[in-house]
Amino acid sequence: MNEKEFVTLALHNVLNEYLTPEQISPLLEKPKSADHGDLAFPAFSLAKVMRKAPQLIAKDIAEALDANAFEKIEVVGPYINFFLNKGNVSAKTLTAILSDENHYGDAHITGNTNVPIDMSSPNIAKPMSMGHLRSTVIGNALANILTKIGYTPIKINYIGDWGTQFGKLIVAYKKWGSEEAVQANPIQELLRLYVDFHEEAEKDPSLEDEGRFWFKKLEDGDEEATHLWKWFREESLKEFQRIYDILGVEFDSYNGESFYNDKMDAAIQLLEEKNLLKTDQGAEIVDLEKYQLNPALIRKSDGATLYITRDLASALYRKKEYNFAQALYVVGNEQSIHFKQLKAVLTELGCDWAKDIHHVPFGLITKDGKKLSTRKGKIVLLEKVLAEATTLAKQQIEEKNPSLENKDLVAKQVGVGAVIFHDLKNDRMNNFDFSLEEVVRFEGETGPYVQYTHARCSSILRKTNWQKNTDQLELNDSDSWEVIKLLKDFPETVKRAADKFEPSIIAKHAIQLAQAFNKYYAHVKIVNDDSEQNARLALVYAVKTILAEDLRLLGIEAPEEM
Repeated sequence: MNEKEFVTLALHNVLNEYLTPEQISPLLEKPKSADHGDLAFPAFSLAKVMRKAPQLIAKDIAEALDANAFEKIEVVGPYINFFLNKGNVSAKTLTAILSDENHYGDAHITGNTNVPIDMSSPNIAKPMSMGHLRSTVIGNALANILTKIGYTPIKINYIGDWGTQFGKLIVAYKKWGSEEAVQANPIQELLRLYVDFHEEAEKDPSLEDEGRFWFKKLEDGDEEATHLWKWFREESLKEFQRIYDILGVEFDSYNGESFYNDKMDAAIQLLEEKNLLKTDQGAEIVDLEKYQLNPALIRKSDGATLYITRDLASALYRKKEYNFAQALYVVGNEQSIHFKQLKAVLTELGCDWAKDIHHVPFGLITKDGKKLSTRKGKIVLLEKVLAEATTLAKQQIEEKNPSLENKDLVAKQVGVGAVIFHDLKNDRMNNFDFSLEEVVRFEGETGPYVQYTHARCSSILRKTNWQKNTDQLELNDSDSWEVIKLLKDFPETVKRAADKFEPSIIAKHAIQLAQAFNKYYAHVKIVNDDSEQNARLALVYAVKTILAEDLRLLGIEAPEEM
């Protein structure tokens, strides 16, 4: 029984005539200040049925409660403030973490557990930029979080390897490219051609028609178009893999848009069978007026398909292949209308599982306040950022700990981790401006700060040669209590992050735990041969364990030394 359940039960013993436990639990609040207790119950909701002022109700309830079950109970106006027994809670929490180790907070579910996660999804023939970071690291963190609570994520890198842009690229290559230049520097050369195409198309709009013409040839299986497309794709995947290795991200599937070419006709046939397709100016659409959405354009007048056609085919395929419990699409917020249309079309098809599809949107990363754009050549290369972050981390390690072994490895863990953490500590819907110097700092609300705190805990345990011991784990001081509360809340934090598809909840927990521990470290002599020393060192071990788990869930390593 956790503390919220304990307080709920205590209140229900007094209020069983008026409220059920299920009604009491949601009313409990966490006071903003520790001075007002650990949990508070507002008596407002009882005023009508008990026909008394809330202040009097609170006083009556407090007098009827078993005060011995708590450190103390205070009434402040209409609120009953509960102060939990620090010694009991600390012993219970530390015992659980010492027993479960990194499995503290694990949960299990019954039934279908598969959750395909559509994530990362860069376009072939373009380098991975900072714009690809968010979908990659948010998707990876969600996979880790969902695994912890019992789901089976299937990470799908839905490569952008189809669409009109490849017709444009083929046109650009045929007009201004050469095999030698592409072989010498594949991605950079293909990017140059892509940017050149859009610059020239602004002067000569007929190039857009040529691009559409060559994409239609690619869709029809033209030999030259298919050869060039395959070549561009292979070179791109090699580039992507190198960056995924640096980030420590793996995938279960690389089925991109092209994988669904032979599956779209079946999806369109389903729409025809349900009489959902309408012709509008030669194009085929699904009317979504009753959902207050614009029509979904399924097939253009020239017969070419669109994103939604492939996403429809992919959703049907994934349900059949994985029989998913939920399906996540970690895609930018600008695509929110698209996913509303997709779910609406699936609902019209009679797919009751459309409700299990969730678009997980996120905001933009900007640079100097400006949006990044591949089309205009304004990109910040992800690999370059990760390399620069690692260099900055190594410089700080050289200053702070020049004798550290494995400096290069730790610098990579810290530098790459800093970039990931900076992304994930932000609520995913927020836009943020990227500044490398701000990201790779060992102080403040950063990844290196959390990693450094973990390393500090490791150092204390190494120096004391502490052996795990579950005897006498009661702690009663206010500094340790702030740490204990955050440790105790970890399982609930993981569940909340999963429910909201929000990794920043984990990142914020890591920051708060690191801050609380460093305050504790500054105020309390941890190594002091007295009756509470074992409990204090157990606390250090628990903090180390949970910080490492916070970081692991975010896809970040936790160095033992820094």
